[in-house]
Amino acid sequence: MSLPALGLTGLPAFNADTLCDDLAGQGWSVCRLADADMLGALAQEAETLWQDCEMTAAGIGRGEDHELVRQVRRDKTRWLDGSSPAQTAYFAFAEALRREVNYRLMLGLFAFEAHYAVYEPGGFYKRHLDSFRGARNRVLSSVLYLNRDWDAADGGHLRIYAPDSDQVLDEVRPEFGTLAVFLSEDIPHEVIPARRERFSIAGWHRCNDRGLAPALQTRALPIA
Repeated sequence: MSLPALGLTGLPAFNADTLCDDLAGQGWSVCRLADADMLGALAQEAETLWQDCEMTAAGIGRGEDHELVRQVRRDKTRWLDGSSPAQTAYFAFAEALRREVNYRLMLGLFAFEAHYAVYEPGGFYKRHLDSFRGARNRVLSSVLYLNRDWDAADGGHLRIYAPDSDQVLDEVRPEFGTLAVFLSEDIPHEVIPARRERFSIAGWHRCNDRGLAPALQTRALPIA
């Protein structure tokens, strides 16, 4: 898939069959994307935003319930708005993912929102779910990692738990081009402390809940 108008030579491919089989069977999937211009551009933009102090401390909750809780999470974020070629390319990648998952699993994915995240040394995010069960707002979560030459000793792994259990199913090293995808309501996860700057993009495909919760849709981009 190419995007010549954006000045990028292509988007990374993914195995839709394997990804969807994993989601249907266990609720999560991890794959390594082939290197592509999009990945390098995203990594450069994320680091530049951080260096220019354009990321802000992240909290928990949304709207009037939003608050900073340093005991729960310590990362900085910046929402994607499609204002750069790299971001536009990532939204195109998310759209390709949406179409494949909807075709195979009929999850009713409608809109997508995402933000850059940086975990500075010592940064973490305690165990949590991305959506309250039954809320059906965020349906499918994804995390794309943008860190080259990441060693196991650098920490910052994504720890995936079994639902309603302390059993650890996987620990995902945040290496460049690794994509983790999981069901937002069902898969508990955490980010263990990082020992150096750790960059990623966290994203959520949402259902069409605009009529029920329009205030939560301000950053979600509707997908045609």
